[in-house]
Amino acid sequence: MKLYDGGKAPNPRRVRIFLAEKGLSVPLVPIDMSALEHRDTQIAGLNPLRRLPVLELDNGTAISESVAICRYFEELHPDPPLMGEGPVGKAQVEMWQRRMEMHLLLFVANVFRHAHPAMKDWEVPQITQFSEANRPKVMESLVWLDSELQERDFIAGDVFTIADITAMIAIDFMKPARLAVPDECSAVLEWYARVKARPSADA
Repeated sequence: MKLYDGGKAPNPRRVRIFLAEKGLSVPLVPIDMSALEHRDTQIAGLNPLRRLPVLELDNGTAISESVAICRYFEELHPDPPLMGEGPVGKAQVEMWQRRMEMHLLLFVANVFRHAHPAMKDWEVPQITQFSEANRPKVMESLVWLDSELQERDFIAGDVFTIADITAMIAIDFMKPARLAVPDECSAVLEWYARVKARPSADA
């Protein structure tokens, strides 16, 4: 088994943090995304979309998409549970994971990918207006999330889950996107400090 890893990119980091929370170690194959190595035939043979991360099992099966990889490890190693427990708990974590992915991380990614000079060969065409259109969406999501975190310690409830990983990655990604959490979103800032203090955050 080996994990084709993309370094500091958000999606590879999501999987590494998930594995760190599980206490699991998987051999990494570093792929230099800045040199567009993820577009080489090696990765295309594993994932036709040429995106990272990709988990290659010993029998040659390739699993791509960050949450799918995390699901594989959750099924093999259910403790600690990072994707919920029981029908309701699992559904709630999935709901919040999806919300953090689609209503925060995606908006931040759109700001970054359609404005940052380093992305001009990745996002073709780069549409500056689309970047600007997503900036207020990020802020609206943060205000909404702040209201939710007034009532609990973590995104999906009382325990740390994959939803917190996705949200933390989104907040981390705001720095290169030249965005910042507003000071008035104090609950988000307090939550972020808590999750960044976890050892897994450095994975």
